[in-house]
Amino acid sequence: MMYLGLIAIGLVLAVLILTDGSSSIGGVIEPDQLAGLAWGGTILTLVVAGFWHQFRERIGENLRNLLIWLALGLACVLAFSYRDRMQSVGGRLLGDLRPGTAVVGPGGSVTVTRRANGEFRVEAEVNGRTQSFAFDTGASAVVLTAENAAALGIRPEPGEFSSRVSTANGTAFTAPILLDSLSIGPITERRVDAMVAKPGALSGNLLGQSFLTRLPSYEVRGDRLILNGR
Repeated sequence: MMYLGLIAIGLVLAVLILTDGSSSIGGVIEPDQLAGLAWGGTILTLVVAGFWHQFRERIGENLRNLLIWLALGLACVLAFSYRDRMQSVGGRLLGDLRPGTAVVGPGGSVTVTRRANGEFRVEAEVNGRTQSFAFDTGASAVVLTAENAAALGIRPEPGEFSSRVSTANGTAFTAPILLDSLSIGPITERRVDAMVAKPGALSGNLLGQSFLTRLPSYEVRGDRLILNGR
């Protein structure tokens, strides 16, 4: 390899001498450009020759290392090329392992997997704090239990539980409130009308129509609840 490089450099020098450096070579390349290529070629030849000498001494181990690096490079290229599909598969797997987790899909949609008991339990943030909700299209509003509302610093007076809200399990007395924000994954709605159920009236929070009707759409597809944000 070293000898081939030296021969090539010698040919370049011969061409430079014969042309006297006064005109372009073949009408394509200027003599100074060719000289620059020759200099660069000399450096590259020396580097490659030194590398090849080191490589040849431990060719078995070096070939194995080279194949490992090629495999890692190929894996990186494939991971980048299929990153969207891999993210979708990873999110679906997370949703199956942790039902209720908001898995973000294309266009900012959110998918929640049905739990083993058949209900959709949605993890959301209310005023910046995590709360768990049962998806309930029969609830006319978002409803918090008195205990969960107290954890958020919301404590209606006894006389305020004068409103009624319809749920899938019947009617409950509630106190109307206004939530600063309610977020499920990237979907965030602000100033959401909600209710606090009378103590002991409900066993869990309900994700009802005062939030759901703000969304462009939502649907249940098999064991998946899909919420579409704006």
